[in-house]
Amino acid sequence: MAAEAGRDVLRENGTATEAMVAAAAVIAVVYPHMNAIGGDGFWLISRPGEAPIGVDACGPAARLATRDYYGERGLAAIPTRGPQAALTVPGTVGGWQTALSHATSGGGGGRLPLSRLLEPAAALARDGVPITAGQALVTQEKLNELHDLSGFAETFLDAYGRPLECGARLRQPALADTLEQLSRVGLDDFYRGDVARSIAADLDALGSPLRLDDLLEYRPLTVEPLSLRVGKARLYNMPPPTQGLASLLILGIHQRVPVPNMGPFGHIHALVESTKKAFRVRDRHVADPRWMTVNPRDFLCDEWLETAASEIDMTRAAPWPYPGAAGDTVWMGAVDSQGQAVSFIQSIYWEYGAGVVLPATGVLMQNRGISFGLDARNLQALEPGRRPFHTLNPAMARFDDGRDMVYGTMGGEGQPQTQAAIFTRYANDMMPLQKAISAPRWLLGRTWGDSSTNLKLESRFPSSLSEQLHEAGHAVEMVGDFDSMMGHAGAIVRHPDGLLEGASDPRSDGAVAAS
Repeated sequence: MAAEAGRDVLRENGTATEAMVAAAAVIAVVYPHMNAIGGDGFWLISRPGEAPIGVDACGPAARLATRDYYGERGLAAIPTRGPQAALTVPGTVGGWQTALSHATSGGGGGRLPLSRLLEPAAALARDGVPITAGQALVTQEKLNELHDLSGFAETFLDAYGRPLECGARLRQPALADTLEQLSRVGLDDFYRGDVARSIAADLDALGSPLRLDDLLEYRPLTVEPLSLRVGKARLYNMPPPTQGLASLLILGIHQRVPVPNMGPFGHIHALVESTKKAFRVRDRHVADPRWMTVNPRDFLCDEWLETAASEIDMTRAAPWPYPGAAGDTVWMGAVDSQGQAVSFIQSIYWEYGAGVVLPATGVLMQNRGISFGLDARNLQALEPGRRPFHTLNPAMARFDDGRDMVYGTMGGEGQPQTQAAIFTRYANDMMPLQKAISAPRWLLGRTWGDSSTNLKLESRFPSSLSEQLHEAGHAVEMVGDFDSMMGHAGAIVRHPDGLLEGASDPRSDGAVAAS
């Protein structure tokens, strides 16, 4: 539904950015266990002949959200669910607004009214949409921690307190009213208008530290993406507080690892070991840039990458004791006929985020702020105004032959790894785009729905590969044929002659839609 909403905007001569706003609004309605307008978002936007730009729509911690605030309530950690987990400003709607402002500058478009972009989402929220199998399963699995939270049962459960079954109709009338209000008066109303006042009043009544002043002060950031030359392409990703640096480091290190003719084992082993190097940098350094003591671009230089690559043993796995970061989200991409391209991610962090649905607006709030710690020595120590660490990182590549590629996935720690698998298969191994996404994948560490830190392989890999990796010291676990924990990836490539090629993940409920 989201892909089709974006496609319809393109058919009306809308830009890729406008198509993405329409798709983002729809996906927030039809896939609420993975994203909502109460979450955050990140954009990479490019136009032919121009340097790509990034939009960081990550909301900061509220002014009242201090370590003492939680300590005075007898809490040793931030609650993972409920109103006190909703402690950061939801940035995604502001990101839509900022992205649209860039689309209209410099002759970049701005052809359709906001009401046209939000109308499909508002109609689906009011009329209802069928519950997907994925949403039904997640709701059942997480029911014990969500069913008593404000607004959750009224929105996502039936009259008997049971999860809505696959195919049942989900209606969200309050959310429809909110989307219609924004379409009439503008997206800024979410932060500085009637919608903002309603959001703030409900949050205050429920016991969240977020207040109206936090919404009033929020502005998304326009940022310069991180970039790295890899093979015959230049790659782009988001800077901190996202893990975009890790995504680039994996590919930059891997490119420099001398891989003898070792077949699939060499390919996967080298990428897994590169992932360990990248994640150690991420976990030691990546935070809100104002709290970082290093420049992330320093790690993207040849000297650092070559040193990291030289330390990889192609016969033995390095130790990997570290726990990973979870995260649930959606990735979407769009490319229009003029070559404008968008790589976009929108998230509420855990499944259903904080689990709190605000009664006046129907907004489901994220729990991204639980990635903060209450220990002042923590790299991610909670501070008012600080932006939380994000696993979100949309990706983009520009090839020397004129191809442009947008790609990405959901899946917490799996995002950089899946990006690496897709890019290397497509760019290096010359796999067709759909095959590069459908082919069996691996995952080091945890992702959504899992807490283990071993190396997981989809069972479509041959058993001989699993044995080789095990003998090299990897703790290998075989999982399903097309396992959802491997992420829900997608990609679009625009070829120099204007041909558009798209691919969607068979592990997901997504689709490719072309105008």
